[in-house]
Amino acid sequence: MAEAVEPIRWKGDRLELLDQRLLPDQMVYVTCRTAEEVAKAIKDMVVRGAPAIGCAAAFGVVLGKGNDRAYEVLAKSRPTAVNLFWALERMKKAKDLEKEALAIFEEDLAANREIGRLGAGLIRERARVMTHCNTGALATAGYGTALGVIRSSKSKGISVIANETRPYLQGARLTAWELVQEGIPCTLITDSMAGHLMSKGEVDVVVVGADRIAANGDVVNKIGTYALAVLAKRHGIPFYVAAPVSTFDLEIPDGSHILIEERPAEEVTGYRGTRWAPEGVGVRNPAFDVTPAELVTGIVCEKGIVLAPDRAKIQALISTGV
Repeated sequence: MAEAVEPIRWKGDRLELLDQRLLPDQMVYVTCRTAEEVAKAIKDMVVRGAPAIGCAAAFGVVLGKGNDRAYEVLAKSRPTAVNLFWALERMKKAKDLEKEALAIFEEDLAANREIGRLGAGLIRERARVMTHCNTGALATAGYGTALGVIRSSKSKGISVIANETRPYLQGARLTAWELVQEGIPCTLITDSMAGHLMSKGEVDVVVVGADRIAANGDVVNKIGTYALAVLAKRHGIPFYVAAPVSTFDLEIPDGSHILIEERPAEEVTGYRGTRWAPEGVGVRNPAFDVTPAELVTGIVCEKGIVLAPDRAKIQALISTGV
């Protein structure tokens, strides 16, 4: 089945990536013909979202003909999302690079649909679902992880509260755009409004994605996720994480061992050529944060659902499925 939104298009001798920096105003594809161009597209956030980055990197290896330089430059493009390194390691073992990259792409699509099917069972009728960042078709090979759960729950008459997701506005620009196209009722809020809505009883469940999940169940996701999880815990609201198996990193014991990417100051001091902060001010711009497993109600992946995640449950899930 063709996806309504195609963030990644493989054309045999080139990779076409939907430039997410220009959405929702323009739909423009960036053409990559080398591994270096794919790496730059990942670093510059032409393509973003952990599963999508993994898929793009796999095709980058194909364009680089599997040479060492291709792996090196792609590995340096984004340090936090484990899917990138998972895809590169898988490509290193492949005999037919293009066939393997296409398999990674198709498997991600299938995984997203299964995550959506399983996760929908956690969403009640007419639920008001809060989500953070963008976890839809734009962040994956198609369909989405957390947004896939939302898509699969559409028939239940749900509505969505999308956090704008400062500083890069993935929620405002991308998630809201996907939901409007899908015909799913969506209300956009600033990140700082989440606690207020929760306190007023206007949020039933929170569903987010992940860029890396440690062996003990700690979750690394877009900056602001940790605060959202704390607020959800305070108000007794279920907090679910939706991510494919490729997002789990069992070699990382807990979230404190994960490198958090710091991005350029310009993303905080202004946006698209408009500056609102004074010259000379210091800036911190961590792109991700760590949500401890104790704040996570459950994790949904294509193998199943693990509630109150811990090391033993995650190992069992990844090894055998549940």
